[in-house]
This record gives sequence, C-alpha cells and structure tokens, in this order.
Amino acid sequence: MLFETKVWLVLSVAVVLAVRISLTNRRLQADTKPSLSSSGVEPLVAFVSLASGDGGLDDFFSETATTDVTAQNLEYDFYRDTCPRAEKIVRTKMAWIYGQHRDVSAQLLRLFFHDCFIEGCDASVLLDDSNGNQNHAIEKQAIPNRSLKGFDKIDEIKERLENECPGVVSCADVLALATRDAIVLAGGPFYPILTGRRDSTSSFFNEAMTGIPRPDDNINQTLHQFSLRGFDERETVALLGGHNIGKIGCEFIMSRINNFKGTGQPDPTIPPEFVTEMRLNCDDDLNQATSNAAAAASPFVSRGLREKFTSQGMSYYQQLSSSFSTGAGFDSHYYQSLLRGRGLLFADQQLMANKRTARVVTAYASDGGSAFRMDFARAMMKMSVLNVLTGSQGEVRFDCSLPTPSS
Repeated sequence: MLFETKVWLVLSVAVVLAVRISLTNRRLQADTKPSLSSSGVEPLVAFVSLASGDGGLDDFFSETATTDVTAQNLEYDFYRDTCPRAEKIVRTKMAWIYGQHRDVSAQLLRLFFHDCFIEGCDASVLLDDSNGNQNHAIEKQAIPNRSLKGFDKIDEIKERLENECPGVVSCADVLALATRDAIVLAGGPFYPILTGRRDSTSSFFNEAMTGIPRPDDNINQTLHQFSLRGFDERETVALLGGHNIGKIGCEFIMSRINNFKGTGQPDPTIPPEFVTEMRLNCDDDLNQATSNAAAAASPFVSRGLREKFTSQGMSYYQQLSSSFSTGAGFDSHYYQSLLRGRGLLFADQQLMANKRTARVVTAYASDGGSAFRMDFARAMMKMSVLNVLTGSQGEVRFDCSLPTPSS
C-alpha cells in the first residue's frame, strides 16, 4: 500500500508539471499563432520534445501507476536501447501530419479509444484480418468502427519507424504515442506514455459490436461501460471531454432532433432554439448521403445502427455562444455547453442527469479548463495501459494492418 501511494504521488507530480507546461504552451500559441505549414513544424516538435521531458521526467517513471502485473512490464522510454530515436520520430512525423491535416487529433483520439476499450490497447483495431484468417470478421467491420479514420496516419509513422528500426516498435505503442502527441498539438495537455506494448494477433469483431459506448446511451449505460474498464464517474466525465475537438457527424444528431426514441419528435430536453440550430447545420437530406467519407468524427462517438456517413457535422466549439470565452480546443467549452442544455449527443447531455456527474461537469466548466485538463491527462494515462500485452505476449507487427506471418 505504501509503495502504490508513493508511485501515485510521483505520477501526480509529473502530470502537474506536464499539464503546466502544456498550459503555458497553450497561452504562448494563442499569442503567437505559429504557422503549421511544413516550414513551421520545428517549433512544435521542439515544444513536444520539451514537454516530454527528455532527461527531465524520466526519473518519475521507472515504475507504473497500476497494480496490474502485465501493465507493470511497461516502461518509460522502453526503446532507449533498441530504437533510441523512436519517440522523436513519432513526434516529428506527427507534427508534420498535423500541419497537413488538423483533424488528425480527433481521428487518432477516437481510434485509440476504440482500440483500448476492446480487449485493451493492443492495436487489434488496426488489423485487416484476424490471425491470418481473412474470412474472420474484424473490428474495422463492426458498426461502431466503420467511420473510424486515421489508419493511414499510423501507417505513415510505422513505415518511418520500420526504416529506422525494423521489427522493434509495436503498432500499439505507435498508436499510443501518436495519439498523445496529436492531443498536445491540438492544444491539449501533455501526459507521459509508458511503452513496451505488444500487438494482438487477433481482432475482436463481436466484442466491438457490443463494447463501445453508444451516442444514444443513457447515463447509467455510459457509466456502466466505463466502469467495466475501471473508470469512475469523474474519469468518465473527463474522458468524454475529448468531444472538445473534432466534429460530431450529423448522422449521430438527426435522429435525436427528428425522431427521438421512435417518437417522431425531437428530444424534449433540447431547447427549441438549439433544435433549430442543429437542423440548420444538418439540413441536407441524409438519406441521400451514401459516401463513406465521414466527418472527422469527434472522439468517443460510436456508431448506432445506422451505417450512412455524411461530411456534415457540428462541433462543440462552433456552437458555443460568443458569451463564453474560446481558446484552444481543450478548455471548458464542452462542459459549458452541457450546462446550457446544448449537448450535441444524448449521451453527452445525460452527464447532467446524474447528480455526481453533473457536479463534475459544473466544476470543469468553472475554471477555464484547468481541472479538466489535469483529470483528462490522468484518465488518458490510465486508459493507455488497459489490458496491454507485454513481454512474450502477442507480437510486434511489421505492417500494422496484418499479423506477422508465422515462421
């Protein structure tokens, strides 16, 4: 017990330092508005390198903050001997990708969430076949995953790592590191990532069909899904704050404003003026939307039973009243919207239907995002070690979409 308390204290100090660095960077970015063109990538790389504490935070993470035996096999800077430049390569490539595709942060955060929530952070969601069996249904084909994006970005980073250190860095670690760096680039908090994950040889279609929280879940269903992975109410509210960035596609919104629970009417809890606003933003006939080019979906949104995609959508940032301050994506605007009854998703607004989660929402909305950013960083650290494979478990894939062929 004393050991665990000491570890958590050390981790807490590290997160405080990291989040303070990211908050400072957020203020600097607001003042300077640096270019993210190819010529403006280096300052971002320099910041992420500083925030990652090369030579500074290493001492905090000689041990993990979990009692799970497998997760304790993870290390800070696991590749320091076998691929010393691995994390720098991920940071540099991620900064370049972000400069070309600003929506990548939301894409990777959602991809990482869908991976970790199904059998752990093992890169199983990236597979195109399961254990060499192309006839076996895979996670990508599960309805909640059909609008996932960002696979090509992970492939780009993995290819660069394979050129540097063939067969060394796992796809699971690439996804974990790239997601963290993408969050920082979008103005979110830095959090340390332990490495040493191994990749799954199998994909889990059935689990993905039932294990991802749905956008129309009520508060009890949402809390239940998160509690199965060890998250309490406060951590659940913090993780759902990932909806601060990205768009929520209109296909997730339309049933709530046109045919809520099969009534043929809007959700009665939505303010009438907000129903009008949402309809104006999603006024195209979605029945004609057959393109698979989905919007850069907001993180933690799973698919319902509908399968049609649309490029339309809304973000919490765009629908926030001008009476509230707006800064980087990772501030309090998501929670301010919920206080006003303007949650885009039923599951989001349901956070106000439970006294305990509503208190957390109120707290996060009241301080400009500082408490949220701290809790989000801690929750992401916790999620990143869910049921990981380590040691001799699993494998290290050469291609993130395919299991390594048996020798």
